[in-house]
Amino acid sequence: MKILLTDHEVRLLGCLIEKEMATPDYYPLTLNALLNACNQKSNRNPVVSFDEEMVLSALNGLKESRMIRQSNISRVAKYEHIFADDLKLVAREKAVICILMLRGPQTAGEIRSRTERLYAFKDLDEVQETLSALEDTNLVKKLPRQPGRKESRYAHLLSGEQDETCDKGSNHQESGSVIVRKGNDRSGGLQEQIDMLRLELDNLKLEFETFKSQFE
Repeated sequence: MKILLTDHEVRLLGCLIEKEMATPDYYPLTLNALLNACNQKSNRNPVVSFDEEMVLSALNGLKESRMIRQSNISRVAKYEHIFADDLKLVAREKAVICILMLRGPQTAGEIRSRTERLYAFKDLDEVQETLSALEDTNLVKKLPRQPGRKESRYAHLLSGEQDETCDKGSNHQESGSVIVRKGNDRSGGLQEQIDMLRLELDNLKLEFETFKSQFE
């Protein structure tokens, strides 16, 4: 199955998978909830600022590719993905492809730690097995190990081959944050707590928007 999505479509699809797995009680998503999920500032790389027109355009593209469907059961239109079902992806495969869509290329260790809310991998071997299965279906590719890195990273192929130039830019930012944390462990721990609080706030906003839409 040949898949080639735009960056906007990748972000939308990743958000739908994430919310289905992390907050199933508030899934499918309304347009407003999906817009908020796309523009979420935590657990996203890059952080974006989509408007409603961008989201609608990406939704139309995903509909044409038969990766999502619109539900009109309630008074407000809601959207859900059918991408994973059509490809018969299991939970751990959905979690990996989702986190790669939302946060860009990552090592196996990063994938394991960042998918905890979606799927609890028992160890790195299970992550590697999952990555191998996704490589076999041409959904994921192992990137060449870059200078200064101990491990190779993995990237999704839903929008084609990764741009190594852009990838190096994100590498530089990650390396800078690591240096700061090493120099001040206390600040690093505090930053992690702040990131978690931001994530909880973003989820509360999403839940509120979804709840509010039920009465519109």
